[in-house]
Amino acid sequence: MRTLLFLISIVSLSGCSVSRYINKEIKNSPVLGQQHTGVSISNLSEGKELASYQSNKYFTPASNTKLFSFYAGLCALGDSIPGLEYLEWGELLIIRGTGDPSLLHPDLPPSKVIDFLKSRKEPIFFTPYNFENKRFGSGWAWSDYNDYYQAEVTPMPIYGNIARFKGGASQFTVSPGRWKQALVFDSLASGIEREEFFNIFHHSKLGVPQGLEQDVPVRMTDQLTVQLLSDTLKKEVKLINIPLDIELQRINSIPSDSLYTRMMQVSDNMMAEQLMLLYASASGLPLNTEKAIAHAIEHHLKDLPDKPIWKDGSGLSRYNLFTPRSIVALLQKIYVKMPQEKLFKILPSGGQSGTLKNLFKDSTPFIYAKTGSLSNVYNLSGFLVSKKGKVLVFSFMNNGFTRPGSEVRKEVERILTGVRDKF
Repeated sequence: MRTLLFLISIVSLSGCSVSRYINKEIKNSPVLGQQHTGVSISNLSEGKELASYQSNKYFTPASNTKLFSFYAGLCALGDSIPGLEYLEWGELLIIRGTGDPSLLHPDLPPSKVIDFLKSRKEPIFFTPYNFENKRFGSGWAWSDYNDYYQAEVTPMPIYGNIARFKGGASQFTVSPGRWKQALVFDSLASGIEREEFFNIFHHSKLGVPQGLEQDVPVRMTDQLTVQLLSDTLKKEVKLINIPLDIELQRINSIPSDSLYTRMMQVSDNMMAEQLMLLYASASGLPLNTEKAIAHAIEHHLKDLPDKPIWKDGSGLSRYNLFTPRSIVALLQKIYVKMPQEKLFKILPSGGQSGTLKNLFKDSTPFIYAKTGSLSNVYNLSGFLVSKKGKVLVFSFMNNGFTRPGSEVRKEVERILTGVRDKF
């Protein structure tokens, strides 16, 4: 009995010591003193909260939102992404999108959908009838339409819904090639600048420097989707806007893990937004982000400590609000869904990969986590392996700072490295 009480007291003291350390470091930090900070740390094996600093307060999560989209995907999708739904109707083939972003995407494996469509001899018609979304998410910045991270949301993306410009020795190139005819020299342009409502790309004399790339979102329409698809297939694909209220056949495209890895490693917003449409499709819903989120909360997230205010798939929206302790609870759910070895390869790892390549450098990675950054926002949520071999789940959220983001990142790195070393 005494031995048991002693062990319980040791565990209790250990938890208290983590809490004392976190509270002391945050309160004494010259960097974090004039901002909003929230921290939650739990022991993965026990699920017990070891440290809490305003962990019940709501924060703007930025790309920590992708953890919610990731979990939704794990709940609804299997090992492969559903790439296309189709109906063989007499001598016609009618297709519709599932939200899958992989079709001819330059940074994803080849999609099986292209081979499937190339093999078909009958006329192909594309219907966007099941798509109920707007091109931008709720709360997105309208002025970011030209920035790589804000590609438009569509039922069947093609080429990632971007034009990719690459700098060469003598001139830059663009892919897909059809955009060559849409280039306009403009001495006032900086790099490549698309007109807001038209696919006309203004470029400076230099355009894109040699060895560099610039991705510019394309102003997508249903008609453009079928034109791009026709160009690729070298046969006409026609547009037809009709409902398909019967059971459809489906062709899968790429392994799900390849989408998750791209989304998490480089914090790809387009992947996250389209993933929520994939979730909608797999759940028997129209392609609608709002309905997908409501369904995911109702069926998979009702037991979180605090109800999430969740508005988009990527975290571009400043309307999103989550608490640190709810993100920790979500991470525990993710850990149950996916084996640690696979999960830690998908998440950025400290000093090794993705958005954490230049932070938490050590001979052995000890942080596997998702970053989340907007102006005046920096969050980090994931898993920490201590020197004692314990796996801790944490969420460290920072909002409303006016200091350079680099200073906040370094302070988060310092405090979490202390947790690794001390506990």
